[in-house]
Amino acid sequence: MSQRYFNKEIETMPREQLKRLQSEKLVRQVRHVYDHVPYYRALMDESGVSPDDVKGVDDLYKLPFISKSDLRETYPYGMLAVPLADCVRIQSTSGTTGKRVIAYYTQHDIDLWEECCARAIVAAGGTKDDVVQVCYGYGLFTGGPGLNGGSHKVGSLTLPMSSGNTERQIQFMMDLKATILCCTPSYAAYIGESLKERGYKPEDNCLKAGIFGAEPWTEEMRRDIQKSLGIKAYDIYGLTETSGPGVAFECCEQHGMHINEDHFIAEIIDPDTGEVLPEGEKGELVFTSIDKEAFPLLRYRTRDICVLTSEKCACGRTHIRMSKPMGRSDDMLIIRGVNVFPSQIETVLLKEGYAPNYRIEVDRFNNSDTLDVFVELAPEQFSDTVSGITAMERKLSESIKTMLGIQPKVHLVAPKSIERSEGKAVRVIDRRKLHD
Repeated sequence: MSQRYFNKEIETMPREQLKRLQSEKLVRQVRHVYDHVPYYRALMDESGVSPDDVKGVDDLYKLPFISKSDLRETYPYGMLAVPLADCVRIQSTSGTTGKRVIAYYTQHDIDLWEECCARAIVAAGGTKDDVVQVCYGYGLFTGGPGLNGGSHKVGSLTLPMSSGNTERQIQFMMDLKATILCCTPSYAAYIGESLKERGYKPEDNCLKAGIFGAEPWTEEMRRDIQKSLGIKAYDIYGLTETSGPGVAFECCEQHGMHINEDHFIAEIIDPDTGEVLPEGEKGELVFTSIDKEAFPLLRYRTRDICVLTSEKCACGRTHIRMSKPMGRSDDMLIIRGVNVFPSQIETVLLKEGYAPNYRIEVDRFNNSDTLDVFVELAPEQFSDTVSGITAMERKLSESIKTMLGIQPKVHLVAPKSIERSEGKAVRVIDRRKLHD
C-alpha cells in the first residue's frame, strides 16, 4: 500500500524540528492560559511557576496538572480562555456527578480538530473519491461532528448517518456504496452481524476500511470485524477535553496510534506520584493542547494507562505512538462508548431512597456491552410483591439511564445478599476481555 498523508510536511517532520515547533507553541500557550484563565493562573501561582519559567517542552514538568475535578469545579465557564463571543460551538461529555464537561471551540479550534480527523481518514486509505459513512452519534457527543468534519476536509462524500437505525444504515451503505465506516467497534460488529442475517457476504459491500473508537476493543474483536465486513479496521483515540476523536490514530502499520504532536504534547506519568516516566514505561497519559484557543488544557490527566514510543514507524510518520489504553487510573468504565462512574449510580440510588449497597457487573456478548446493576433492598422494601419489585426495578433503571445515557438492567436483591468486603468495597465486576 502506498503511504498517504493529509499533511505530509507535518506528519513526517523530523523529531528535532517537531520538538522546536512544540516548544514555540507551548511558550505562547502557557502565556495565553496564564493571562486569560484565572483558575489556572491561581494554580500556577500556587505552584510557584510563571510563564517566563517555561521556555520549551523540557520545562513542561514545572506546570501543574488539570483533572476532570477541576473541570467540574469551574463549570461552565471557568476554563474558557477567550471571550464567549469568539466561540462558535460546544461539545460535551458526561461528568461523575451529573455535571457535564463542556468544551468550547473557536472556528480555529474546529479547523484544527477536523484536520486531525482528516489525517486519520487518510491514514486509513481515505481520499476524495471515498464515501465515508459516519455512524458515531451527532450532537453533543464529539464522534459524529469530528469524523464528519474530517471527511469534509478530505473531500470525501460524507454520509452523516449518526448512530442507530441499522436498517437505514445498511440501505445507505449498500445503495451509496460506502467505502469507509466510522463508528464504535461494537456497532461495527453489530452491522456485520446484521448484514449476515440479511444474507449478505463480506464481498457484497464496498467497504474497504473502518475507523473505530470511543470504547475499548481487543485485537480479537478487530479480527472478527475485519472478517465480517471484509475491511481493514483502524483504531482512533480522543477525548472531548482535548477536542474529540483524532488526537491519535492508527496508520496502516497498526503498531500503536500516532499522536498529532504538532497540536498535542503527550506525557506518561506515575499516577500516584505525578512523576514523568521515561519513554516506554507504562503509566497515565497526560495531554497538553498547544494550539487550542477557547479551551486549552495544560497537562490534562486523562486517567488512561498506556505506553508511548517514538521508534521509527514504517509508514514514514514521525509522530510518537501510543498503545491502546490498558486500563484506567480511576474507577471509570467505558460502556458502549459512554463514560460511566460507579459514583453516578450511587448518586441515583441515594436519591431514589436506596442504601448504597450495590454491585455493577459489565460483560460483553456478541460484541455488545451489557450493564447489570444489583441493588440491595432494605427489609421493609423487600416485603413488597413480585410485581411491585419489578416496577421498582423498572423505575430505578430509568433513573439510572437518565443519569448515564445508557439503560442498565436493574436487579433488586434480598437484604445483605451482596458480599461485604473488609477492605475497599468491590463495586464493579468487569468480565469483558478487553486485552489479548
